[in-house]
Amino acid sequence: MLKENIGFIGGGNMSSSLIGGLIADGIDPQQISVAEPDSERRATLRAHFAINVVESVDALLESVSVIILAVKPQVIHEVCSSIGEQLKERSPLFISVAAGIRVDDIDRWLGGEQSIVRTMPNTPALIRTGATGLYANAKVSKEQCELSESILRAVGVAIWVKTEDELDIVTALSGSGPAYFFLIIDLMQKSAQKMGLSEESSRLLSLQTAFGAAKMALESSDDCATLRHKVTSPGGTTERAIGIMLDKNLDETIDAALTGARDRARELAEQLGKQ
Repeated sequence: MLKENIGFIGGGNMSSSLIGGLIADGIDPQQISVAEPDSERRATLRAHFAINVVESVDALLESVSVIILAVKPQVIHEVCSSIGEQLKERSPLFISVAAGIRVDDIDRWLGGEQSIVRTMPNTPALIRTGATGLYANAKVSKEQCELSESILRAVGVAIWVKTEDELDIVTALSGSGPAYFFLIIDLMQKSAQKMGLSEESSRLLSLQTAFGAAKMALESSDDCATLRHKVTSPGGTTERAIGIMLDKNLDETIDAALTGARDRARELAEQLGKQ
């Protein structure tokens, strides 16, 4: 069980998800503090989780050893710059969940020489089925790496990458990935409706099929290619459907889509870092 006091800067959806996961894992709510400027949001967090909620970041810094930067990428520069001066006497672990903001930029805004773990979670973390990539700078100790992983594992799977550039791939794969599957499910549902199935039946069957396929893949020792071949009978319906998808270059489309998302992640990191 985690013994550290953890502070969140920003009390939005991702913070709520992590807080809920940590409490479900057994952490004392009084070990968690949140700095949130919106009064209604503060009241909601306090009522729902029984944690410490404050208005200003200043009131948070002295009482925690881990600070989770859970603000929008557009304002993280302002937040980090405002607290940099207060860090000269202490060195908390910073965990950033701000999409696209590089470690070196966060470190520069904080004044330098800080222990920083950058993460790329995805939206299913909101229901504790997330997939998160993590990258640590050279100042982060082994114990701090383990602590960071424990925090992110509270909302799903947590995977370390060796280079920060790999987080752009994580962004393209799992960060943006839920939207790809939502699109595929939606298209399958609409196709079934065009062929005559009711809207509700199409919806339920599409969703359950996606859920079942993902569950099978997670629990099987076979890779997805092997699983596909196992359910594809020669001359059958599945073989024909898969053949049409590949003839229409679905593989090339997926590859181009992920590459485009990775490249856009790099472009945004460049833009947001020029502050």
